[in-house]
Amino acid sequence: MSLDRAAVRHIATLARIRVSDEQADALVGDLGAILAWVEQLSEVDTTGVEPMASVVARNLPRRVDAVTDGGKPEAILANAPEPSHGFFTVPKVVE
Repeated sequence: MSLDRAAVRHIATLARIRVSDEQADALVGDLGAILAWVEQLSEVDTTGVEPMASVVARNLPRRVDAVTDGGKPEAILANAPEPSHGFFTVPKVVE
């Protein structure tokens, strides 16, 4: 993919970057080289390669997915400013 000064100016506008004419001319070559390098990746044969999220295979420990009530209402309500009958009380916001 080849870029010209107008394309570089448009990219700079989208990125909200101020680019002078001299910088735009330099960026034409730099961005063109980067895009050419990225295009080389399409030539790599990736058949049989599984997608991955990390270069290190990890099996993270998982907890049992069980629904509980917490079992600690006193500890949970200990920092509540005004608990009432085992619940949080909040100011009324709807009239």
